[in-house]
Amino acid sequence: MDTDVTALLALGSIALFVVGLKRLSRVRTARSGNALMAAGMLLAIVITLLEMGLVDYRWIIGGLLVGGAIGFVIVARARATQMPEIVARFNGFGGASSALVALSLFWAVVVETPGDGTAAQALGAASAATLVLSVLIGAVTLGGSVLAELKLRGTIDGTPRIPARGPLMGVLVLGGLVAGGVAVFGIEDPLVAAAFVVVLVVASTLASIALVVPIGGADMPVVISLLNSLSGLAAAATGFALGNHLLIIAGTIVGAAGLILTQIMCVAMNRSLVNVLVGGYGGAATEHGEYGHVVAADPESAAMVLEAAQSVIIVPGYGLAAARAQNAAYGLAQALQRQGAQVRFAIHPVAGRMPGHMNVVLAEAEVPYELLEEMSEINADFAETDVVIVVGANDVVNPAARTEPGSPIAGMPILDVGNARRVFVIKRSLSPGYAGIKNGLFEQDNCVMLYGDAKDVLEQLTSELSANA
Repeated sequence: MDTDVTALLALGSIALFVVGLKRLSRVRTARSGNALMAAGMLLAIVITLLEMGLVDYRWIIGGLLVGGAIGFVIVARARATQMPEIVARFNGFGGASSALVALSLFWAVVVETPGDGTAAQALGAASAATLVLSVLIGAVTLGGSVLAELKLRGTIDGTPRIPARGPLMGVLVLGGLVAGGVAVFGIEDPLVAAAFVVVLVVASTLASIALVVPIGGADMPVVISLLNSLSGLAAAATGFALGNHLLIIAGTIVGAAGLILTQIMCVAMNRSLVNVLVGGYGGAATEHGEYGHVVAADPESAAMVLEAAQSVIIVPGYGLAAARAQNAAYGLAQALQRQGAQVRFAIHPVAGRMPGHMNVVLAEAEVPYELLEEMSEINADFAETDVVIVVGANDVVNPAARTEPGSPIAGMPILDVGNARRVFVIKRSLSPGYAGIKNGLFEQDNCVMLYGDAKDVLEQLTSELSANA
């Protein structure tokens, strides 16, 4: 392909990434932004394969069809509650792709075509060094993403403690880098060099286990964001190894965006990234304690309070997604609006199990974007609100974040729902949230529990309101 045409197409791909990323910053334009970035990635893949000249058109088309079909089936079969798992899986795919490309490059220039020198002499020092980084970061991303998905599914329970976890991860990463460095800089024998690369892969995989296994509580969105960033950094490292500028730029954009999102999540959790990486994770096994004075009511009684409400805020959490109650929540919001109440949805940055999880769930029910307000925008309004309805949220409304310094969620900014005149909490029971701690909100005088399936309770509330309209 003509180099001028390739450069022009590469520029178009980069433009699609930049514009798409900008549109992802707003809920209203996020869908089109996602589509633009997907188009940019498709264009980048085609350009890279054609530019390398190693793959003919039939393989390119076949690969696109197979990969597209797998992605379509995965997403089409997924429910809104499974989106965090899907994101984790796609992060793993990205890390695996980068690691496999780097390994295939090593295999092609060292094992299949052995020469008289080392891999660094065959590839160049910079390419050899970034090849090692690509394998290391890609393997950590793959292993960490697989574990994250298994934990999100509930296949792996608990948050086991690993003694000296931080130093252990350091030793594994450093050991992997040393093994990779020896493989590409110090050994000429292809088979011995390949054995050291295997050590690099094993050490990286063990590091990913040490990184993700102890995860629990509300730290999961932070780690998913971090893995997303690592998948981009692995792609950028692969781009350096291949000498492909487009892959370097695309990977850097994804890596930087993921790091920014990770930092936003850390701020929302009131934790530093270092604390998340090597410190103790939230969600440690704690006693959630016994509840004293808790008031419960039925939907009929709650509907009588809602009939008089002029302002209502609905706070969605993972329980809403698990019950697939997003349509029922919007149905209740519409019923309240018909009787003249102002209705809004309050979104906590780490509600659910991945960044933006609640936005995705509510978008599925076609809740208008103008009804969604971030925590920073709406927190001051709770004190002037007649009724707050908490649906399946727990840790993000738990006052222990402010009142109990030793709590796993201590310091985490929360939605101040307890300041409202009346709070209805829809839950199946008083069981703790992801952090595993008691929620003092449930014992407040202005709080009333509505026990039951979130979807059923919301539909009953809507029915009661409509019957009395």
